[in-house]
Amino acid sequence: MTDRAERRRGAAWGVAASGAGVLALLIGLPLAARGRLPDPLATHWSAGSGRPDGSLPLWAAALVPALVWAVLTAAVALTLWRSGARALPRWAVAGLGCGAVTLVGAQVSVVRANLDRPDWHAAGSVTGWAVGTLVVAAVSAVAAVLAVRRAPAVAHSVAEAPTMEVPPGQRFVWLSRTSNPWLQAVSAVLGLLAGGAAVAVLAGLTDRTSGVTTAASLAVAAVLVLCCSSVQARVSERGLEVAFGPFGRPRRRWTPDGIASARAEHRTPAQVGGWGYRLSGLGTTVMLRGGACLVVRSGTGREFAVSVDDAERGAALLNAVARRTG
Repeated sequence: MTDRAERRRGAAWGVAASGAGVLALLIGLPLAARGRLPDPLATHWSAGSGRPDGSLPLWAAALVPALVWAVLTAAVALTLWRSGARALPRWAVAGLGCGAVTLVGAQVSVVRANLDRPDWHAAGSVTGWAVGTLVVAAVSAVAAVLAVRRAPAVAHSVAEAPTMEVPPGQRFVWLSRTSNPWLQAVSAVLGLLAGGAAVAVLAGLTDRTSGVTTAASLAVAAVLVLCCSSVQARVSERGLEVAFGPFGRPRRRWTPDGIASARAEHRTPAQVGGWGYRLSGLGTTVMLRGGACLVVRSGTGREFAVSVDDAERGAALLNAVARRTG
């Protein structure tokens, strides 16, 4: 399978995998609370009075939003597959993010309004929840779009030269980005579990204190794993900058006068103690895949390594910059 076909397949499967998690929330939430819900459920409220004026059986209330979500994700996945997209475009991320938050928020509103009510006519109002859901959906769409960044183009003007001597005053940049799909999958699972715990709290299905603690712990773990799942190294006349995660935050920087030397070195997860951000006898290593790593030794003797492609070229250019500065 070609690289283009692999990327295209990965984009479609990424949509399908994330869609499955949202689907489980949409179906599972009303079913988990069925012992405390009337049947049928209030599913529509009057715009004027805010009182319930429509209902659906419990099974329909669980399946209808799930079917809407399934059709949406299937349409996006099919479009990406047929267009040959190598990654999720911004429109797909924004649409799926906004759709997921809207549907899950609506389901939470319906369940919470009907919870412990004797009949669907006695369901509470959902106006406040509806407004909050729309605001969160809009913010989520914007955040999702900002998280999607195109793969950086690598500048070869300096690296392709016979030597790594950098002419004075010439501007240059070397970029390399690496990601670990397994760590991204772990982050996604933790994020879905955090979302499920938060949804259960919002719907009133669990104790608020324990539910919030669980959701917050899972969310923090998801963010930490996500930050360690991708990395970008940048070498320029300002030295080395390493950015973590899809948002490029946090970042670590080394100025040319703070770098004693740089080299490319083969390292494996077994040598550094696993995947992600590791501390070992070799120093600090950002291990996303076994193989060549860009290793930087600071003036104090401490070493920092990051597993990125084309590490040899990045190290040679960084040494040239450090020598020129020195």
